[in-house]
Amino acid sequence: MLWEMLNAARDLGRIQDIATVLIRYGFGSFVRSLGMGKVLESAGRVLHWQHAEEFAKLDTPQRVRRVLEELGPTFVKLGQILATRVDLFPPQYIAEFEKLQDQAPPIPFEELLPQLEEDLGGNIDEFFLNVETQALAAASIAQVHKATLKDGTPVILKIRRPGLRKIIEADLRLLQRIIDIAESESEEVRRFHLKEVLRQFNQSLRRELDLAAECRNAERVAANLAGDPNIKIPTVYWQWTGERLNVQEYIQGIQGRDLAALDQAGLDRKLLADRGTRAVIKMIIEDGFFHADPHAGNVFYLPDNKLAFIDFGMVGRLTEERREQVVSLLYGMTNHLPVKVAEILEDWSDNIYTDEQVLTIEIEAFVDQYSSLALKDLSLTAMMGDLMALLRDHKLILPADLALLIKTYITLDGLGRQLNPDFNTLVFSAPYVQRAMMERYRPEALARRGWRNLVSVADLLSSLPKDLRKLLRASRKGAVQVDITVRRLDQYVHSIDNAISRLTMGIVTAALIIGSSIIMTVKGGPELFGLPAFGFLGYSFATIGGIWLLLSIWKSGQ
Repeated sequence: MLWEMLNAARDLGRIQDIATVLIRYGFGSFVRSLGMGKVLESAGRVLHWQHAEEFAKLDTPQRVRRVLEELGPTFVKLGQILATRVDLFPPQYIAEFEKLQDQAPPIPFEELLPQLEEDLGGNIDEFFLNVETQALAAASIAQVHKATLKDGTPVILKIRRPGLRKIIEADLRLLQRIIDIAESESEEVRRFHLKEVLRQFNQSLRRELDLAAECRNAERVAANLAGDPNIKIPTVYWQWTGERLNVQEYIQGIQGRDLAALDQAGLDRKLLADRGTRAVIKMIIEDGFFHADPHAGNVFYLPDNKLAFIDFGMVGRLTEERREQVVSLLYGMTNHLPVKVAEILEDWSDNIYTDEQVLTIEIEAFVDQYSSLALKDLSLTAMMGDLMALLRDHKLILPADLALLIKTYITLDGLGRQLNPDFNTLVFSAPYVQRAMMERYRPEALARRGWRNLVSVADLLSSLPKDLRKLLRASRKGAVQVDITVRRLDQYVHSIDNAISRLTMGIVTAALIIGSSIIMTVKGGPELFGLPAFGFLGYSFATIGGIWLLLSIWKSGQ
């Protein structure tokens, strides 16, 4: 409890910021349910519980998005992660989360300069001919400035915002606490698996804080696509790259959103869509390591109908087994195999209470709905939207890597259709899926999988006697334990812990009163205000303890 109190005191300012924004957008009841209002009011902080009429007119998804925007970098990034969870949130929420573009007002270059020169190990004039003080782009984590190397090569400097880690660490602590409370209070909240989302977000955010990690991702993708002359990945200058700074090649091309400039340059939209999609599908199906945010802002169009991908802060990873499952799912959806689709979705979900028969029937209806359409008439976005709605209805939660993959496919489909309205990701993917299925059943692949399975079985059988001996030995020693999870038991444990803490404090307070009373009768010794000093201090501490005890009891009764 003492550690929680110290953490709360340390984060008090940030708690007030969060509570104020939530109240302003009409989430005052949520603030009360989390106990944030009580904490702040007991600390003497004033909260204005009314919210502006303007915000009351917004619907809930819009207000949630505005809250995330106002709360700053950590929460903007959280919204971007939530935008990938199409399996958890309905389309109206996803649409709002997608509006959380990672943009922020740039900070003056003079504020970046001390940190920049510290990371470079010297004055910037020693390394660059010039550095533009006007930012090319500014995001929540870092901002980008154009520079020129001594040999005349144009580069970009991606510089992390100073003091960011401290703010993010506080926000992550508070998010963990908020989710713990929300899940303990609401069964509905628990079904969103927010702890798993927070774990995914925590990992993603900490990786993004390390700007060198983005460069490692870029080089890995560049190596995987080395055989494709139509794709460009920026070169990394490692001699100046580290956790707070990365230096990369400056890409001179047409920004992905500038379609007018693309047409003016005479580039072939259809060819660009095909080449970009081919590269991303190869990353997913063949490499298992892919750019997870291939929207127009992260693409540049180059002469000769080539493309450049930038910003590898968000990447996805798929194991070989997962890639096989993804291929099977796509194959089942496009070849009308509902039982296969249902099996894969059930394997992916951790909901053991799903009625498999009902799920299979509904998936058959879903597949039949699209079976009458030719592949070229299928819309990946519509199909995935219906599939995710079906998952939400059955409370099936996808693993984080698959949710990110589906979101990547939808983003890729949108980029392709922006370039070519007739583009269809499913049609384009079909040959790759067919090829992957054929590769899976080649004699060499079958032999390789059979050998792996044989080795696994042999390992299991060889270790079985040893494992049985360990189990029997542990059983004889009484070391075998059976864990039984009782829902909401943690709430009762927490209540008992609070009650014991109050009881202990009450006993200590009573002991201080009795001890101080005895000391007051003893003559001599140091005095304060004409009273025995130790007795006076004892009464003072007893008074403080009594006030704390009364406040604690009052709060628990609210």
